[in-house]
Amino acid sequence: MMLTDCLYGICIPLQRLVLRLFADWKVNGLENVPPMGPLLIIANHQSNFDPPLLSASVPRRVYFLAKSSLFMGHVITWFLNSYGAFPVNRESGDIRAYRWIISQLRAGKPVVLFPEGTRSRDGMAKAKPGIAQIALQSQASILPVGIVGTHRLGTWMRVFNPTGKITVNIGQVFSIPPIEGKPNKELLDSISDMIMQRVAMQLPDEIRGVYGESVKKGAPRHG
Repeated sequence: MMLTDCLYGICIPLQRLVLRLFADWKVNGLENVPPMGPLLIIANHQSNFDPPLLSASVPRRVYFLAKSSLFMGHVITWFLNSYGAFPVNRESGDIRAYRWIISQLRAGKPVVLFPEGTRSRDGMAKAKPGIAQIALQSQASILPVGIVGTHRLGTWMRVFNPTGKITVNIGQVFSIPPIEGKPNKELLDSISDMIMQRVAMQLPDEIRGVYGESVKKGAPRHG
């Protein structure tokens, strides 16, 4: 077993233990997680604590993007890479990060994406462009996840002391059918909205944000 695998295998059980000790942590819908195959895990984003939370909550080894400024020095970079993170430049379209996502999915791995692009503590914000293109190109299954209660935690350092009620609601997996030709902006926006609406359906009304009205009728209520 590689050293990076050993590190991940140690960190995740420890994180789960810390969550059980210090937080009221609940995961709903674990039965919806496919046991194998490429998977796009799409979630809302309330805190820098969300990536380690999902790593602990999903019963598969997950991979995710992290802002490039976190990758400081060889030790921290090695640790983040071992944990499944890849640096992304949020200031502009990062083709390197895009290609990394596609390569991970083609290798049959689960990749976590937060399409809002930044933290939205008071309610979901409009998704950044790109999520629809990734879904179409990869043809990976999509798993919508709603995170509730991390808005108070802030920094990722709270992995050592996560407190309060934290809930992870995992919805049913779905997929986007292939489309012939090059999709226009309107179609990509429509697909992005549909994906984010599935995420919003896993959240209580008050934090659905810009997607609240579009899922209000018939949407399940979660806490």
